[in-house]
Amino acid sequence: MDNENLLGAAWLAAHYGVEPVIPLPTVSRLGSRRATQISDIQTTETYLESMRPNATLRGHLTFHLKHEVPNLALLSQLFTKIHPHELSTWVADEPSGQYAKRAGFLYEFITGQALDVHAKILGAYVDVLDGNKVVVASPEHSVLNRRWRVRDNLPGTRAFCPLVCKTTNALKAIDLDVKGLLAELALEFGDDVLMRSAVWMTLRESKSSFAIEGEAEQSDRVQRFADVLSRRTGQGAWPLDQATLSNLQAEILGKRTSLQRFGVRQSPVFVGEIARYQEVVHYVAPPPEDLTVMLEGLVTFLERTEGQSPVMRSAAAAFGFVYIHPLADGNGRVHRFLINDILRRDGVVKDPMILPVSSLITSDPAERRAYDRILDEISRPLMQSLADLYEFVAAQTTYPDGMTSNFVFHGDDQARHTWRFPDLTKHVIYLAGLLRRTILQDMRDESRYLRSHAQARSAIKDLIEMPDMQVDRVIRSVQANHGKLSNILAKEIQILTEPQVWEAIVQAIESAFQNSPTSD
Repeated sequence: MDNENLLGAAWLAAHYGVEPVIPLPTVSRLGSRRATQISDIQTTETYLESMRPNATLRGHLTFHLKHEVPNLALLSQLFTKIHPHELSTWVADEPSGQYAKRAGFLYEFITGQALDVHAKILGAYVDVLDGNKVVVASPEHSVLNRRWRVRDNLPGTRAFCPLVCKTTNALKAIDLDVKGLLAELALEFGDDVLMRSAVWMTLRESKSSFAIEGEAEQSDRVQRFADVLSRRTGQGAWPLDQATLSNLQAEILGKRTSLQRFGVRQSPVFVGEIARYQEVVHYVAPPPEDLTVMLEGLVTFLERTEGQSPVMRSAAAAFGFVYIHPLADGNGRVHRFLINDILRRDGVVKDPMILPVSSLITSDPAERRAYDRILDEISRPLMQSLADLYEFVAAQTTYPDGMTSNFVFHGDDQARHTWRFPDLTKHVIYLAGLLRRTILQDMRDESRYLRSHAQARSAIKDLIEMPDMQVDRVIRSVQANHGKLSNILAKEIQILTEPQVWEAIVQAIESAFQNSPTSD
């Protein structure tokens, strides 16, 4: 593409030699007619020649702030390339200009360095971000910045500020009414059936969470995580500070662990695998010294977006956490725990219900691939940009938390632009779809099964009086043995062998479970 005809972010990147780690969501350019082209990867906006700004930082940064969604990761890289005097001069020339004020504020917010500004900043207060284009802080949590005369409506901190763009698909995801979908399910099956399914769904969510990590058959670990889900979801302080996170991790991992210390790690970590005796690195996480302030930034995001879409907040918390990767072990389980935790705190999922999102992920290879793809949205391009900046050395280093590693990473400064300002738009869209399918598929199937099971119980008791536990064994036996009476059951419950009794029971069970899925 001809660099002379680029506009906004694309021009700034090309002119200042910035290579965006994550492809720009929007590329603006000049052409013969106004047009918008949307693909799965990128939107191309074509403008007429009359829209061409001056070929300066001032001209194209103004265009970016005015016509595009501000890209904080790009600006973070850009501000390391420019001389601060360029911004100071702009502010001096336009002390009441909204784009000069926003640019100056964003420079100080992102870099943590003060601009040398002597002019008196004038004019009305303006929002730093356009709330029509991107998720911003709720109005009551916006802060007036007197130095720049702007309303700081950024949803996070300079250490961690995820962005969610309000694309058409993202707005649909943000508006997903989880509470309404659950209410429809309760209307169809009744609150009693829905709530009785909660215990089973909690256990299934735990088992599936381990299955995602390839550890599904360890029943004690599954039961322990299920217990954590039932007791800790939506309770107490945000599980993102050192003390609470340490406690949560200890409960999830249990006593039989090689970790010498729970809580925020003090050692480097990467996500990867060994293939043919060769280490394959899929993602490098932020260094230990960044973790506390990044988690504080995530808490700030949750505090500043209070009252907004629970789906959006749940996605930002869960995926933000997994990209920060603050633990030496257990990050994936806490990541999936946070989905339910935020939905419970925001009042859309009632206690004791747990949405079995992990169950849906593991139920279908296509769902698992979709989950892996959404994690790759940031990790894959990031690792492509860092390919030559990590190595495995001969000597092992023991870190303060007791972890030993020979992994050495030299790219913290380069990666921080992406770590600090991840675009989680696609993650919100993904989670909304996952939640919708979980409720309308998994939970409806489970509720239908439980309703059929209750009907089968009642029908059997109309034929023979027996305790619920025996009734349940009879139901399981009929389903497992395809209607044949097992010798073990016949010896244990002799009345089942009397003429026409077993046939009547089988017919009652089949009638109850007609058109109902079998339970796992």
